[in-house]
Amino acid sequence: MRTETMVGADSSAGADAQSVILIVDDDAEIRTLLAEHLASRGYRARTCKDAGEMDAALARETVDLILLDVMMPGEDGLSACRRLADRGGPPVVLLSALGREHDRIKGLETGASHYLAKPCSAREVLATVRAALRSRGGASGAVGEAYVFDAWRIDIAAHELTDPDGVLVQLTDGEFALLRAMVERPRRVLSRDQLLQFARGPDSEAFDRAVDVQVSRLRRKLRCPGDELIRTVKNEGYLFVPHVRRG
Repeated sequence: MRTETMVGADSSAGADAQSVILIVDDDAEIRTLLAEHLASRGYRARTCKDAGEMDAALARETVDLILLDVMMPGEDGLSACRRLADRGGPPVVLLSALGREHDRIKGLETGASHYLAKPCSAREVLATVRAALRSRGGASGAVGEAYVFDAWRIDIAAHELTDPDGVLVQLTDGEFALLRAMVERPRRVLSRDQLLQFARGPDSEAFDRAVDVQVSRLRRKLRCPGDELIRTVKNEGYLFVPHVRRG
């Protein structure tokens, strides 16, 4: 990330200002630039140089979003992201100098909400932070909203999915946002572009393959690896099959 890329962004503060953003990067200059830029937009920025400091920071304070570098000494960002996703941690935006499609898909498969390739501009970082926080439901205004389908229950405000036995199912923020987009529009074929728009917002620079990855993961967690709940419509997109009711 170049120093000059961190200047000249818009000055408007988002509705999710005051959210705590944890910046984890072994490059002190990048940490400082990101922290100063986010703080100037109203966010409460914290910084760490590695995964160990990240774990300590998470134990001290509730964090709303993590900006996590991939290539760090010690535990790398992909491993740390996977740990966070497995235990239902805050959404993660991965930052990496590796920007090929293969690298982005690998990052999303670890549970990251978004993936940014370095160098990236201040405007892009800010837009991605806002999109990641929105995907968690904090800016949606959907307080108390929940849906039931085939005895499963998704609670939008609590950001929780429970199975027919009442057991909590851990979803990454990307998986939760995608499932929410589907249950709010059941029995309707949604293209990959539409799902990206509904799940990640208009600022997203994600790509079609990311949807396929998330759908595959969702099917496994919903215990329906085939088309029973999420039907693939050839050359069109996906359709959420079950009847959905407010719950």
